[in-house]
Amino acid sequence: MATHQAEATAHSAAAPSAVYALLASGATWPSWIFVDSAELEREGRDGGESVGAIRIYRFRLAGVKGRSREQILELVPDRKFAYSVLAGVPVRDHRADVDLVPGVDGGTDIRWSAIWRPKYPGTGPLLRLSIRMIYRMFSSGLARKAAEGLPS
Repeated sequence: MATHQAEATAHSAAAPSAVYALLASGATWPSWIFVDSAELEREGRDGGESVGAIRIYRFRLAGVKGRSREQILELVPDRKFAYSVLAGVPVRDHRADVDLVPGVDGGTDIRWSAIWRPKYPGTGPLLRLSIRMIYRMFSSGLARKAAEGLPS
């Protein structure tokens, strides 16, 4: 089955460290995206939410409740957060990367991208559109939340 990809970008007035802090802490996700709750199912190899940790997210999107199970794959402080969806989304071999780059005029440029194979034949194009839309919401919500409290 073919591999698909999607990406979205946003800019935050906040520094990369503030953006990264939100990504690295699953407990913050309900404050900036449509997640109702986040819990740590399994700690990572260095304890807590380190590489290898598995998080469970309960969410509501367009009135539909769902649950996703995700594993943290890579953490580079202030630069990168990568994870894989293990269950809850109809994809296989999923990898998402959230790259944080200091903005030219300050702040942080956020690039949320993923690559995957559809779980069901023929669903690739619809999944690509849906995931791109979701990543736009994720990246813009993250950008806004990280910038909250900054002087205007």
